[in-house]
Amino acid sequence: MSESNHAAQHIRAHLARVTELRGQAQCNGLVAAVQAVKHLQARRFRATYVDFMDDPRRAPATRFFLEELYGEHDFEERDAQFARIAGALERIFPPALSTLAVDLAEMHALTEALDHQMAGHWLALGDGIAAPERYVRSWRLTGQRTERERQLAVVQHMGQELQKHTRSKSLLLALRMMRRPAQAAGLSALQQFLESGFTAFETLGDAQAFLTTIADRERRWLDTLFDATRPACVQALERELARI
Repeated sequence: MSESNHAAQHIRAHLARVTELRGQAQCNGLVAAVQAVKHLQARRFRATYVDFMDDPRRAPATRFFLEELYGEHDFEERDAQFARIAGALERIFPPALSTLAVDLAEMHALTEALDHQMAGHWLALGDGIAAPERYVRSWRLTGQRTERERQLAVVQHMGQELQKHTRSKSLLLALRMMRRPAQAAGLSALQQFLESGFTAFETLGDAQAFLTTIADRERRWLDTLFDATRPACVQALERELARI
């Protein structure tokens, strides 16, 4: 199997899983709970990186991660575009972007699966529990530490790929030249994702310190959410959310 076919197979498998989970959420009455979990997670991410958002150099890359990877909005249109052109990805976009596309699809599937599991526990716990307590309990009932670690690894790899490719002026130019063809082909959401990532990391410059800080902060949160006593974990989450 060629590398491009291998990438397409992975993209389709990940996005099929996301579609399946969306359907299950509709059937099982979990849509509102999934959104509640995503909303609280988005608040926590914004609070954890509020200092980055105040830094003109780091803000675009931070916004890219928060909105394009952990955002609350519906990615259904972008997913459909990815799935539709997975097999032709390297013919439509520069070949160097296929790894980014696979990373995005895997990250999306991992996040959706974990959010779906948490939403089941969130719903079962009921509305009588404050959101930070409800989130911590849902997280611990879900478990899946390996998958959480994998999420972080994929984010780091995606950041490293963006850093590597932003050094290529020809690739940046080729991507920007794809705006009109992508729009004409109905791939504007996918084009926007790729271009916003490249633009953000071009502004960032050397991304190593940025990515290392993200890894350190997220690992501390993983350790807190999995290993701290529940009261200590809830208090830490409450303090973090109060920052914004």
